[in-house]
Amino acid sequence: MEETVALKAEKRPEAGSKHAEAVRRQGRIPAIIYGHKQKPVPVSLDAHDFVQSLHHGHRLFDVRLGRKKEKVIVKDLQYDYLGKNVIHADLMRVDVTETVTVTVPIELKGTAAGTHEGGIIEEYADHIEIRCRVTDMPESIIVSVKDLGIGDSIRAADIELPEGVELASDPTTVVVTCRTVSAKTTEQIEEETPAAPEVITEAKEQPSEEEQEK
Repeated sequence: MEETVALKAEKRPEAGSKHAEAVRRQGRIPAIIYGHKQKPVPVSLDAHDFVQSLHHGHRLFDVRLGRKKEKVIVKDLQYDYLGKNVIHADLMRVDVTETVTVTVPIELKGTAAGTHEGGIIEEYADHIEIRCRVTDMPESIIVSVKDLGIGDSIRAADIELPEGVELASDPTTVVVTCRTVSAKTTEQIEEETPAAPEVITEAKEQPSEEEQEK
């Protein structure tokens, strides 16, 4: 079971992009708490504490708002245009006995056999969607690549999940593959090489017949 992290939230009295930007300048992240047929509550979280918890793989939180404490999971995150900084979070209320669908990070472990033959590993998905009870929610899903040879791939359906956890992602989703580094052919290099510009010179005036006779 994932460890529950405690966070203190502050209620946001206003909504809108201008107010959200002001909240971010204060070192906080705008968020919304919703679910369980209760009214959504706009809040803000300490940016450092929240992001650090995310980096450690935590998705389950005990959020305290005033005297009230609620257990929530991170349902969605919005990032800036660079895809680097979290600018908003959707937090869904949960009960420890209910089943939820969540996205958890994938951790690749081991050295692929194909890399000893000149292959390289390419990761196509760093998260996977799963369905489980809140009490069974893992912090991450470990995927071993040690048996991956050149030309082999691991799809979502191939991942061994912990007990009590079901796959919710498309089972055909390619997670990681091992491929060769193909050398470019001479034809490809020639096609990619820009042609030398044609040099146009002024045409010489042809001698007249009289000049040729001289």
